[in-house]
Amino acid sequence: MKTVIITGGNSGLGYACAREIARDRNWHIILACRNSQRANEAVTNLKDTAKSNSIEAINLDLANMASIRSFAAELSSRHLSLNAIVCNAGVQFVRSQTFTKDGFDTTFGVNHLGHFLLINLLLPQLSTPARIIFVSSDTHDSSKTTGMPAPYFRDSQLMAYPYRDPTLKNKSIGELGRIAYTTSKLCNILCAYELSHRLQQQNLSSITVNVFNPGLMPGSGLAGDYTTAAKFVWHNILPIFARFVPQINTIDNAGQALARLVLAPELDKTTGKYFSGLKMVDSSQDSYDRAKARQLWQSSVELTQLKPEETIFELD
Repeated sequence: MKTVIITGGNSGLGYACAREIARDRNWHIILACRNSQRANEAVTNLKDTAKSNSIEAINLDLANMASIRSFAAELSSRHLSLNAIVCNAGVQFVRSQTFTKDGFDTTFGVNHLGHFLLINLLLPQLSTPARIIFVSSDTHDSSKTTGMPAPYFRDSQLMAYPYRDPTLKNKSIGELGRIAYTTSKLCNILCAYELSHRLQQQNLSSITVNVFNPGLMPGSGLAGDYTTAAKFVWHNILPIFARFVPQINTIDNAGQALARLVLAPELDKTTGKYFSGLKMVDSSQDSYDRAKARQLWQSSVELTQLKPEETIFELD
């Protein structure tokens, strides 16, 4: 039986993706989540819905490097046939500046650094053919009208510790949070493309890496740090418009499209691509900048203190 790991799979897009994959009885699903109670409730609901017992939850806190290493060690001890990883979990903070257990800006730490470390630790455990999918967002693209500020890619030390960046000192907490989010989504794509490139360099084309944009998806948990009024609109008003506005997606439709990147046979050899829903499209011009991708990769190695024995790649 094949195994797929879905980070943040207890609700929203991750849960919808897991529910779709559970229809295929050839897959064992692991929900990798920070909140064990919610994760276990999701497992119970998925088992009831899918009539399958091949679903479980394992604790993973992407805001804690020690937790990520512990998660990878537990999987290694299980000797599972690991064939897919969906890097779905994501956060956004607009009312306060928060930090991870290791002192990083939480948005950059969870959305990028946590997944970067997780993937490197799990690469040696993959059973080929295998697929890795990063969930990003069109908000990474400053050429598109998304209602969000443009990403601000710079030295990773400043993205990890934004209070050290003098260019941001006059920004409001809300704007800082939104910039951190769009920047992290650009980092997801740069990381995915660089990972795909490195795998191909090592003749590991049987491991594919792609990026998924779910579109504007009201009702998801991304509004957790919004005001009460904004949460009400996000959870109750905007979902109604998903029926009429093409740019707004439902969680169910997005989950089905994300599951396709895990399951579809026609994507066996597709790697280094960006999917908006079901369509393969171009990501932003900046996302194809190899110099930025290499810079991000190297600095992420340093920030996560990745060791040679923890990855299949040679460390620069």
